[in-house]
Amino acid sequence: MSNTSFKPTLSLWDATMIVAGSMIGSGIFIVSADITRNVGSAGWLIAVWLITGFMTLTAALSYGELSGMFPKAGGQYVYLKESYNPLIGFLYGWSFFSVIQTGTIAAVGVAFSKFLAYLVPELGNNYLLHDFGSIKIYSGQLVAIFIIVLLTYVNSRGVKEAKVIQTIFTSAKLLALLGLIVFGFFLVKESHWAENWKTGFIAVQDFGQKDASGALKPTAWMGISGSALLGAIAAAMVGSIFSSDAWNNVTFIAGEMKNPQRNIGLSLFLGTLIVTVIYVCANLMYLNVLSLNDLAFAKDDRVAVAAANKIFPAFGTTLIALLIMVSTFGCNNGLILAGARVYYTMAQDGLFFKKAGALNKNGVPQWALWAQCIVAAILCLSGKYGDLLDMISFVVVIFYVLTIAGIFILRKKQPNAARPYKAFGYPVLPIIYILMGLAFCILLACFKPQYTWPGLIIVLIGIPIYYIAVSNNKKQA
Repeated sequence: MSNTSFKPTLSLWDATMIVAGSMIGSGIFIVSADITRNVGSAGWLIAVWLITGFMTLTAALSYGELSGMFPKAGGQYVYLKESYNPLIGFLYGWSFFSVIQTGTIAAVGVAFSKFLAYLVPELGNNYLLHDFGSIKIYSGQLVAIFIIVLLTYVNSRGVKEAKVIQTIFTSAKLLALLGLIVFGFFLVKESHWAENWKTGFIAVQDFGQKDASGALKPTAWMGISGSALLGAIAAAMVGSIFSSDAWNNVTFIAGEMKNPQRNIGLSLFLGTLIVTVIYVCANLMYLNVLSLNDLAFAKDDRVAVAAANKIFPAFGTTLIALLIMVSTFGCNNGLILAGARVYYTMAQDGLFFKKAGALNKNGVPQWALWAQCIVAAILCLSGKYGDLLDMISFVVVIFYVLTIAGIFILRKKQPNAARPYKAFGYPVLPIIYILMGLAFCILLACFKPQYTWPGLIIVLIGIPIYYIAVSNNKKQA
């Protein structure tokens, strides 16, 4: 292992930019179409985003206590290991490496190339370069891999370089999103606000059908209530939870934070609050600019493109393409920066490749960064990252629930441990989150089982891997 140690160079502002920047990728520009098809009314569209925002803020406030207790690299992996046992921590780390973080990095990279294709069609995901039979290589996939490799290289040069990129790109996308929201209310010629809000909370559903060209077209809206409505809300929240995820990435880099006991919890709160407000306002803007039908059935689900073309008819598509490229580039920088710190901590515990536990001369886990890069690149080429992320949203929420339940466990196990910050609203808010998270998982298991059992299988594969790693450690000891 290297004797080099992490350098505490990140301020509260840097950490807040990492939280916000890691959360805002491409989801907010796309997933509202699927949410609208699931719940079918203005009221429930906004409710889904508010429920997700409340859950995210509650979780972030609860994580503040854990980050104050364990202000070191590894974040959620460390919290689960300390609350339960090394196996639970490892299963999170294994899922994180195999799908959660790497799959998100791949998806965000491919989203970058999708919108680059608006400007340079030859670099898009429909431009076939080579057909190997079972695997087809598109130029968009290679663009995504190039972006991931470039950001991995920048991050291997040191955390200072990475934080400059994060601050510039996150500030730019927050300002651009804010501008788009304001212009959506003041510049659009035809407002659909009153018409859309007539739907209120009368939930209707229409999954549409694809025509011969593959475009999704409306069929018939049908009213839903009771358990069907609950199932629709759970299915809709897959998109909003994906768009709001990665807020906890800042906990993975605690070893590089100045005053981590204070600044991690505060950055979690500030970052998630900023993004929640932006997301809700963006959806209110969509409801002003687009009819409910246009929102639900935007071409390729590109809601923001449809809205921008109404606000800026001459250059709306180009504007959103550039905004999403800025957004996804900054998002992937935050994901790549944070993810490698988890593998580093696992390696220090003897539960990951030994080389991942070493820091280079710049004080960053270079080997772990490149291992993450390789897995993300493979997922880009497989084209299966979207399916994997649908499957894993269930698992992500289960790990969040377990982590927040860990606050109760640690208060019993370690009652005298230093807690510079205590979970806001304890025990009420953490209990509400746990109940909401469990309800989401149960409803998803009942109504969308294809989103649940594959993710569980990925997690369970980690059990034999854990025992092999433990056995190898004993042999070496």
